Amino acid sequence: MAAADIIQQLQDFDLSEIDWDRVGIWPTPIKVIACLLASTAIIVAGYFFFVKDLNLQLESARAKEQNLRSSFETKAFEASNLESYRAQMVEMEASFGALVAQLPSDTEVPGLLEDIDEKGNESGLNILTIDLQAENVREFYVELPIKIEVEGGYHDLGAFVSGIAGMPRIVTLHDYDISQASEGNILAMNILAKTYRYKGQEE
Repeated sequence: MAAADIIQQLQDFDLSEIDWDRVGIWPTPIKVIACLLASTAIIVAGYFFFVKDLNLQLESARAKEQNLRSSFETKAFEASNLESYRAQMVEMEASFGALVAQLPSDTEVPGLLEDIDEKGNESGLNILTIDLQAENVREFYVELPIKIEVEGGYHDLGAFVSGIAGMPRIVTLHDYDISQASEGNILAMNILAKTYRYKGQEE
């Protein structure tokens, strides 16, 4: 069929006179156009009803795959370093045990007071009082304050503080108060020492 005949048939076709019951007698060009329009409509409808949902599912699956890859990489890294983590755990437990060993138990407090008294005598100080205060219970440990009052020279006070800090048990010093004593170049020092007891020892 010539192109001129096709164009003529399209021009002669009146859309207002379409008879849907007699599609078979429509001109061939109109049938072709109708088929193309129907095919296009079917493709578009298929996309929105099926393909679009499949694309959304595909994107969701890709995102899930990425998360699984990241999780796998993290777990693979942890697995490859498992022995290192175990070694670190053993080292941490040993360090923790060493720290706990430095915390006196109730039975060791008198010995701690004797050690403080001995450090004062070695430093040449006159020890006025070593007074154990009430315990302060914390979440994981018990705090044992000890109020200390001593008299002596400036360098003697420094040696005493240094000796307390170097004791094998954990002892921290707080609330320094140094003043001039009544005699000569003698200084009076009030200080609060704190030692600690691991709370687990009470269980």
